Amino acid sequence: MHQQSLAQRIFQKSNIRGQFRLRSGMTSEEYFDKYLFESDPLMLREIAEAMAPLIPQDTEAIAGLEMGGIPIATVLSQLTGIPTLFVRKAPKDYGTCKLVEGGEIEERKLVIVEDVVSTGGQIIESANALCAAGASIVGVICVIDRETGGFENLANAGFALHSLLTMTELKREQA
Repeated sequence: MHQQSLAQRIFQKSNIRGQFRLRSGMTSEEYFDKYLFESDPLMLREIAEAMAPLIPQDTEAIAGLEMGGIPIATVLSQLTGIPTLFVRKAPKDYGTCKLVEGGEIEERKLVIVEDVVSTGGQIIESANALCAAGASIVGVICVIDRETGGFENLANAGFALHSLLTMTELKREQA
């Protein structure tokens, strides 16, 4: 029952209508403005509490993807005591020139955290970069799976996606 209530509140807070181009290049008449639920401290904590059981047991660090995965990963870290890493879309071109901030990744088991998954393209790119740097990806978790190919694309790339909610579940709770 709690997850149904959370789904309703996420939908009401974040669903906006219009014409939107997604990262994948696809167009959508609705958009989940994840920053509306991520900027609400009480809702963000509630989402992280509901996502914590999705973290694989052998996780050594939580890898939050820039930008939407970082707030969720940070709260998950606070709740679980598992260290957080902050993963950029590309290494910065100044200072330390790192792809990942917050600690070492080599030989660590990471769970990737994202807010909304469409096709999974950025997750696959980031996961491959993390693996190339010596990390092992033990799972990918997200708040919302838009059910537009991300689950399948990640599986085909060798990464298991577990979502708190799917688009079908969000819409069902509004009926």
